[in-house]
Amino acid sequence: MTGEGNEYGDDNEGLDRRLGRRSRRLKVIGFTLAGVLVLGAGGAGWAFWQLNDNITSVDINSALGDDRPAKTQVSPSASAAPLPSGALNILVLGSDSRSGEENAELGGGDEDSGARSDTAMVVHIDEGRTEATVVSIPRDTLVTRPSCPTESGGSTSVAYNVMFNSAYAVGGPVCAVKTVESMTDLRMDHYIEIDFSGFAKLVDALGGVTVTTDEDIDDEDSHLTLEAGTHHLDGEQALALARTRHGVGDGSDLGRIGLQQTLVKSLLEQIASTNLLTDPAELYKAADAITGSLTTDTGLDSLSELMSLGESLKGLSSDDTKTVTLPVTTALWDHNRVVPDEPEAAELWESLK
Repeated sequence: MTGEGNEYGDDNEGLDRRLGRRSRRLKVIGFTLAGVLVLGAGGAGWAFWQLNDNITSVDINSALGDDRPAKTQVSPSASAAPLPSGALNILVLGSDSRSGEENAELGGGDEDSGARSDTAMVVHIDEGRTEATVVSIPRDTLVTRPSCPTESGGSTSVAYNVMFNSAYAVGGPVCAVKTVESMTDLRMDHYIEIDFSGFAKLVDALGGVTVTTDEDIDDEDSHLTLEAGTHHLDGEQALALARTRHGVGDGSDLGRIGLQQTLVKSLLEQIASTNLLTDPAELYKAADAITGSLTTDTGLDSLSELMSLGESLKGLSSDDTKTVTLPVTTALWDHNRVVPDEPEAAELWESLK
């Protein structure tokens, strides 16, 4: 997702030049998932229910209760619309979970090793759902992690100056959401998480993805070696690109975020240019890849709810979607970590209210 530059360090004009592609109107979730209804109409309705059962959900609202920022106020006209049209905040995480053989192989780790939020984005959709802002949170950002409820009925302790992605490691989606809400004072209306295996399968289901890099990449950790230029990547290579950090720039998470934003745009353009609706088999393959690796809040844990969200975003164009990175600065006490750069960080979150 891309958009015009802004005061928070958006580099989308350069990104557009590197990709060399014209902007398209993107029907992101809806384009892929709405076609599942076609399967049902064609006599394969069983597929709908199988895909529906693929989705894992977490009841975040019940876990966090009322100790949260206020819900976004929806205007009367928005609530009366045929499709939802009110403002939304969605926390989107890419999990580095090694659970399961496929994730362990792709992640280069042990199946029993803990999971963290390898990628984190707050997606803010304005009322009317024709404009959006996507804020990437560097995982190395030091934050105050609030006390979070645990599955056993207890709670974790408040932790100061800990890495942002530790919230997911100690308390899963519930603690990730609570930490984001604590640092932004924004209520997360929804939660979406996809794991390593699901991301790679999605890219493969789309026939791969074409990206352009402006520097050589050689990262032993992600096992990716690419010369500067344009490349067509399969799912495993695309995942490696999304995880690369030591092979670009100064090796920080900020360099990786730049690669991820390039990859996201390329993926969305691939979705927009792939006519899945004319090929039920390929459509099912893509939908199965997505739903089989999704974890959502209970408000998005069915195909009908995901399709409703997707349909409500069909008026959202790439030109009206901005991608930014949370303003950060190097921590004085740890040069390998960053902290929110104030007052710019607070001003960014305030602009999304």
